[in-house]
Amino acid sequence: MLAIGVHGTSIRTSTTCTALLRELEQIWNDIGESEVDKDRMLMELERECLEVYRRKVDEAANTKARFHQTVAAKEAELATLMASLGEHDIHSPIKIEKRSSSLKEKLASITPLVEELKKKKDERLKQFDDVKTQIEKISGEIFGFHSVSNSLSITTVEDEQDLSHRRLNEYQTHLRTLQKEKSDRLQKVLQCVNEVHSLCSVLGLDFGQTVGDVHPSLHGTQVEQSTNISNSTLEGLEQTILKLKIERKTRIQKLKDVVAKLFELWNLMDSSKEERNCFRVITSIVGTSESEIIDRGVLSTEMIEKASAEVDRLTKLKASRMKELVFKKRSELEEICRLTHIEPDTSTAAEKAGALIDSGLVDPSELLANIEAQIIKVKDEALSRKEVTDRIDKWLSACEEENWLDEYNQDDNRYSAGRGAHINLKRAERARITVAKIPAMVDNLINKTLSWEDEKKTHFLYDGVRLVSILDDYKLARQQKEEEKRRHRDHKKMQDLLLNQKEAIYGSKPSPRKNNSFRKTNSYRANGNGSMPPTPRRNSLSGGTTSELLTPRSYSGRQNGYFKEMRRLSTAPLNFVAISKEDTISYASLCGSEPDSPPQV
Repeated sequence: MLAIGVHGTSIRTSTTCTALLRELEQIWNDIGESEVDKDRMLMELERECLEVYRRKVDEAANTKARFHQTVAAKEAELATLMASLGEHDIHSPIKIEKRSSSLKEKLASITPLVEELKKKKDERLKQFDDVKTQIEKISGEIFGFHSVSNSLSITTVEDEQDLSHRRLNEYQTHLRTLQKEKSDRLQKVLQCVNEVHSLCSVLGLDFGQTVGDVHPSLHGTQVEQSTNISNSTLEGLEQTILKLKIERKTRIQKLKDVVAKLFELWNLMDSSKEERNCFRVITSIVGTSESEIIDRGVLSTEMIEKASAEVDRLTKLKASRMKELVFKKRSELEEICRLTHIEPDTSTAAEKAGALIDSGLVDPSELLANIEAQIIKVKDEALSRKEVTDRIDKWLSACEEENWLDEYNQDDNRYSAGRGAHINLKRAERARITVAKIPAMVDNLINKTLSWEDEKKTHFLYDGVRLVSILDDYKLARQQKEEEKRRHRDHKKMQDLLLNQKEAIYGSKPSPRKNNSFRKTNSYRANGNGSMPPTPRRNSLSGGTTSELLTPRSYSGRQNGYFKEMRRLSTAPLNFVAISKEDTISYASLCGSEPDSPPQV
């Protein structure tokens, strides 16, 4: 019985209990207690000791359970923190603490780890909050809402279960994506705002009010006010740009119409250069693309109204000067017709036009429009005739060279050693080559003219005369000229032969023809500076007629601004040397006599 409660105690405690029990027995002996009482009191003492031991064991068991619970809670908290933070290292603190022997050691080893992970979790939560706050802010700017909703806190509670680096990297990647989208949107917004500013500048509109209608932040004066980059803002800017471009296109077309009228009136009214320079900015848009029109206010309503007012002023002035303008346009038509050798329409002649305007039977504007239509028609016809007229110019140039060569050949002093003779000699060689090409040139011109007439189904008129008729007359006259040259050469040979026979019979004597020969002025000499002289005109010999081939210039002339026919078809023989009537009779009589018999004296 004495051993009860002794197990687990130290030697000193056991000795003390034995001594006390002996002392108690001695006291009982001294008192004289019976053995029964002694056993009863010892049983009570043993029962009280057991109760004390039981109470101590229960208290120790409760303490152990509490330690187990605390360690388990710490382990669970540690596991939760490691799971949320994504700490899955093989050297984790949970595996380390499992190797500890006592609960206090376990608790002592795990508590600092839990506290460290709690701090790490708080830092991680702060990082998540910062990233998600930026995401929420940028998303609000992109999608057009600015109040932070409760979804942020809900999302934070849910995301506490996963605070790993992987999850944080996902949020950071999403944030970078939103930041890039924000940068792109901001750049696009700024580009749209700049385009709106440029269009407003050209159109003369209020830029602040225009972009303010889209969103106030686009033209805000507050520094803290950020530029709105939402979809609605971008759509509003794009619609505004589209409207401004449509307005710009409309105004450009309207201004071009006004400028066209201005040019027409300026040309009609002979406006001065200073008067036109006042509208130089407006007239510069003609032939300019829309994107190149960037001058400030060039398409403003004030500028268009100013140009329209100038058109109205010139229109009123035009009405008072309409008759003068009609005559001016008619003169322009006649000048174009003169240069292109086309007969002008006589229905709008100056006399008729003046009479119609004075009588009031015709509106001057209609008459002016009619003349302008005739000018356009003549220009178009001249363009279609250009190939033929170019050949005509070459033919006429060759004819002038032929005339020059004929006069050059008739000059008795052409081989003199005077100044400029070598220049005329070279020109004569070139002229002979050109003259040799004239027949082929005329034939090609006839063929080309006939092709033109077949194509246009009308005659090719040159100053009112059909060109083919002129060319046929020219060919006939040229053949007659060649025939005359041939007869002249034969006549000269026969005359020289008869003179030689007379000299053989009667002896030589001075020739009255040589003594009285006509001495022409040398008009082929070079100028004083040695340059080639101008093309000379043919000088007719005294007592003879002028030989002239028929060309288009022989058929036309100008009198009082009109082109009239002057068909000068020469009926005289084409003589190159004037021969007196007496020489002709003498030649006939000599030809009728025998060459060997002398004439009767």
